[in-house]
Amino acid sequence: MNSHRTLRTTAALLAGLLLGACAPAEPFGATSQALTDNVLLPAYTQWAESDRRLAASATAFCAGEQTLDEARAAFIEAQRSWAGLQPLMIGPLAEGNRAWQVQFWPDKKNLVARQVGALLDSKPQLTQADLENASVVVQGLSAYEYLLFDTGIVLDDAGKSRYCPLLTAIGAHQQQLSADVLQQWQDADGMAAQLKTFPSERYAESREAIAELLRAQINGLDGLKKKLGAPLGRQTKGQPQPYQAEAWRSGATLASFAATLASAEQLWSGAKADGLRSLLGDEHAGLAQRIDQGYAELNRQLAALDQPFATLLADSTGREQLNALYQQLDQVHRLHQSELARALGIQIGFNAHDGD
Repeated sequence: MNSHRTLRTTAALLAGLLLGACAPAEPFGATSQALTDNVLLPAYTQWAESDRRLAASATAFCAGEQTLDEARAAFIEAQRSWAGLQPLMIGPLAEGNRAWQVQFWPDKKNLVARQVGALLDSKPQLTQADLENASVVVQGLSAYEYLLFDTGIVLDDAGKSRYCPLLTAIGAHQQQLSADVLQQWQDADGMAAQLKTFPSERYAESREAIAELLRAQINGLDGLKKKLGAPLGRQTKGQPQPYQAEAWRSGATLASFAATLASAEQLWSGAKADGLRSLLGDEHAGLAQRIDQGYAELNRQLAALDQPFATLLADSTGREQLNALYQQLDQVHRLHQSELARALGIQIGFNAHDGD
């Protein structure tokens, strides 16, 4: 009799545990898990894969097995993947000076060109170790872009002899860096796990994880404002600064903008309507609608830009379009920073771009 009662009690406990395991997590935890699995991890995986292809491209191009156009296309892909990480920069990539190793921007004094020249003059037989010990200015995509796209560099046989050791070293450095970061996301107790199980080593509760994701999104939008505002001359009395544009040598400025914006919007909407938007109740339906409309208008304006960024910047009508895009981006940024943060009960504080 007692044994039957014990068995029934045990079975009931097990059933309860199984039901608990299958039950949906509380909203903040469910959203953090969904964004980790469907937005962040895919973006970091894509970044690592594009850098693997970049390294392979550098080797193939320098061996004469790939054309310059093909090598440039590999760079554009890597640049786009990197731009897509800007609103997703939490954890390993935000630590240890890694982001600077990927891209040196803004380059207000043409340090990339100057330091590449100085490095190759001092290390004509440059090795991977030489690059690893060099400045971040020459380790990343900005230097890679300079080597492939600058009009002052001719990549004939003599040019390859001088520049290819650095090109292949940067490719290898980016491949290793992105692979290391991805591994730190995928480890059993890595960044992804920290964002999906609470309490974790990083987050005492799921709201802290959502707060960091929102801050990263806001930082990404704010950084996007600076990457648009700097070449528009918003800090130089309206005098355009074309060489302050992101990826200006390759003409990838607008493609990078679009990739960053798309990732910010993915954090908002989620891959399956399970992003930050899903955390807003009916009382915040108006705010959700305004943010939806803000992204829609940004995408509409961006799609209407049918000329390269440099061409738009050199023309008064083009500058009007870009300034309108900036104003719309500013509105979306402010909606996230103030109203969305307040609606979610999150304190934003300072961001990575304060003081720029």
